[in-house]
Amino acid sequence: MPYFLCRLATEEGKIITQSFLASTKEECRRYFEGEGLCVLAIKKDWRKINLFSSSLRRRFKDRDFILVNQELVALLKAGYPVLKSLEMVRSRVKNQALQEILSKVETEVRGGKSLSEAFSPYENIFSKVYIASILAGEQSGNLPGTLDRYIQYARTISQTKQRIRSALIYPSLLLLFSLGLMIILVSFILPRFSSFYADFEAELPLITRLIIFVSGILRELIPASLIIFILALIVISRLRRNPAGARRVDRWKLKIPYGSSLWKEQAVSLFSRTLGLLLEAGIPLLHCLPIAIQAVPNKFLAFLMLSVPEDIKNGQSLSDSLNRTGIFSALAVDMIRIGETSANLPGMLRETADVYDERIKGRIETLVNLIEPVIIIFMGVLVAIMLLSVYLPIFNIIRITR
Repeated sequence: MPYFLCRLATEEGKIITQSFLASTKEECRRYFEGEGLCVLAIKKDWRKINLFSSSLRRRFKDRDFILVNQELVALLKAGYPVLKSLEMVRSRVKNQALQEILSKVETEVRGGKSLSEAFSPYENIFSKVYIASILAGEQSGNLPGTLDRYIQYARTISQTKQRIRSALIYPSLLLLFSLGLMIILVSFILPRFSSFYADFEAELPLITRLIIFVSGILRELIPASLIIFILALIVISRLRRNPAGARRVDRWKLKIPYGSSLWKEQAVSLFSRTLGLLLEAGIPLLHCLPIAIQAVPNKFLAFLMLSVPEDIKNGQSLSDSLNRTGIFSALAVDMIRIGETSANLPGMLRETADVYDERIKGRIETLVNLIEPVIIIFMGVLVAIMLLSVYLPIFNIIRITR
């Protein structure tokens, strides 16, 4: 969808120029004439032509989307119609990808579609949870309240992701630095020292000979390792393009010792929080379950949960059906069972998600606290070995020359 540069005249006679995102020039003209402005000229805004692919233009941050919904809820609570609220929100959005989608949604709503119908083509971008929340809000007549609950849900998910990223940044930097240091020493420094020692015809210490031998092997293995790594990435990316391949890759991920419990707890948290949100919005349980299962990021775990809706149709309780999957711990199953028996399932699902979010946070902090000293000790030992392998021969050469 292109940008148009519009030359406009206000009621006071002032001439202004504004860039506007629209499908056609006629849409631009209708919009500004509806705002009480006189349209003098419309032409394409070539300064905002994006030369990248559409897939790249559709990227935006979670906080941008949360902010859009916060503004939309505020306008709806103030009594503005949906269409007018969309127009005002879109006009203030800075991200081009998000503005383009909102412009298309606005066009669909102006054509007579409901807000959920207008957003439906973009469910792969915004998630089915968001579309279902809008639909539930429209059906219940409380769209601002439903969107408010979705904002709290999206903010919690975004904060959890940000917490994980922040916790892993420091150990990742330490690991990359140590690997870079090792590659530099092995590839550049030690080979020069070995040729320098060879000129003196001195016998090198055992540690230096071992390091030079290992560095020679590593220099030969690095190109092959890079090729294998790139090929592995290509194979994994191709596998993830189809559902069966994605399930296979995610099943391999569960074999990682510490990661298995972490991914299972993340699945329980996301499933519980999503299901609780949809139930609070008034959506029936059988309609909520497929959407909540799709919210689970690990495709193999989501596949194991596909039998839950069918079990409930056959008369089983939600807690018993989830217990059969082997993913939910006894604590989660008991909390969900209490929610069923006390007629407070949405509240207990939210509590379950909070409990598992805290467990995930504790696991990540423990992992980071274990990784940091290990990497620091590894770097210290590596540097000590390199220094010994370099300086011991120098001492020998000084002794020989004397």
